[in-house]
Amino acid sequence: MRKFQRGLLGVDQGTEILFSHYASGGEMWTGEGPREIRKSVTFSEAFVSPPVVQLSFSLWDMDKSANIRADLSSEKVTETGFEIVFRTWGDTKVARMRADWTAMGEVAGEDDWVIS
Repeated sequence: MRKFQRGLLGVDQGTEILFSHYASGGEMWTGEGPREIRKSVTFSEAFVSPPVVQLSFSLWDMDKSANIRADLSSEKVTETGFEIVFRTWGDTKVARMRADWTAMGEVAGEDDWVIS
């Protein structure tokens, strides 16, 4: 369990279009085997420490002729942002993918002092 030391909790959220490979013939639609897409996200304000990030699929457009294989994760989470990572493998064909995200973590208050 993650415990926050202060009373101020910040929540930031957004939606990111990861790719649209159907019309362009991109690797997620035409390729086979292990494939990966990364998308950098910047928070609207910095957190005091790296926040907890939750991801979900909000658009899932896949071909029905093959098994649907997908992995969605967050990596490189810092106080200012993170990377959304989408992976697939085998003969799965993905036309488009969109992800929603929510970040929750400790934020600085107006009365906090910065000592350097």
